Amino acid sequence: MDKFVLIIKSIRVTQWVKNIVVFAPILFSGFLFVPGYFLKVVWAFILFCLLSSSIYVFNDLIDIKSDKQHPFKKNRPIASGQIPIELAIFIFILLAGLSLWLGLVTSTFFFGAMATYFIMNIFYSLWWKKVPILDVFVIAAGFVIRIYAGSFIINVHMDVWFLLTVVSASLFLAVGKRRSEMTLLSGAGIEAKGLRSTLIHYTPALLDAYTSMFANTTWLTYALFSFLHPPFTAEGKVLKLFAMLPRTLLVDKWLMATVPVVIFGVMRYMQLIYEKNEGESPHKVIMSDKPLIIVVAIWGMMVVTILYFI
Repeated sequence: MDKFVLIIKSIRVTQWVKNIVVFAPILFSGFLFVPGYFLKVVWAFILFCLLSSSIYVFNDLIDIKSDKQHPFKKNRPIASGQIPIELAIFIFILLAGLSLWLGLVTSTFFFGAMATYFIMNIFYSLWWKKVPILDVFVIAAGFVIRIYAGSFIINVHMDVWFLLTVVSASLFLAVGKRRSEMTLLSGAGIEAKGLRSTLIHYTPALLDAYTSMFANTTWLTYALFSFLHPPFTAEGKVLKLFAMLPRTLLVDKWLMATVPVVIFGVMRYMQLIYEKNEGESPHKVIMSDKPLIIVVAIWGMMVVTILYFI
C-alpha cells in the first residue's frame, strides 16, 4: 500500500486537472449533453492523464540530481529514493506505451495530437526547459495541443479567439509559476543556477512585465471570443420571453456576461502570486484557494446556463 501511494505521488494525480481543457471544445460546440460525444471526451481525458503522468515520471528521472538539492522537490518519491529508478523507468514505459497505443486505436488525428504532446515534452524535459522564454511557450503549447485533441475526438471546430485565450492564460500561469519559484528560492537563500537554470535569465522586473502582459491578453482575448460568439436565436422559452422586451434591453451577446468573472479570476491569481507567493504550483492554487474555486464554479455555471438553457 505504501508503494502504491508513492507511485500515485510520482505520477502526480493532482495535476490531472490540467487535462480538463480537453472538455473545452465539447462545451463551446453545444454537444456537452450528447452522451456519445461526452464519453469520447472522457476517454480522451483519461488517455491524456496517463500520457502526462508518464512525462512527469520521465521528468523526475531526468532531474534527480537537481531535485535532490531543491528545498521542496527533494521529497518527491524518485528524488528521495523511495521509488527505485528501475521501477520509475518501468512506470514511464508502461504509461507512455499504453496511452499512445490506445490513442492510436481511438483516432489517427487524436493520436497525432498525443504523439506531438509526448515528443514535445520529452524535448522539454531534456533541453527546452533550460531555454528562457521557450520554456514557458512549450507549456502553453501543451494546453493548445490538448484543446485540439478534444476537438479531434469529436470532430468539431475550435474558435481561434478561444485558442488565443488558452495560450494567454497558460503563459500567464507559467510566468506566474516562474515568479513564485524565484521568490521561494530566494526566500530560502538558495541560488537558482543549479536547480532551474532558466531562472538566472529572468529578473523580477522582467517576470512582472510578462505577468502583467499575459494577464491583460488573457481577459482581452476571452472578451473578444465571447463578443464574437454567434448570437443566440429565440428558440428556448427564456429567449422567446426576452424577444418580447424593448430593443433597449435586448442583448444578443450573453456570453460577455462572463467576462467580469474572468477578470476577477485573473486579478485573484495575481494577488496570490504577489501577496502570498502561491503560484509555484498553479494546479494547487486553483484547487485550494476558495475564492478562486468559487470564481471558476460561477464561470462554469454561467457558461453552461447561457449556452444550453437560455
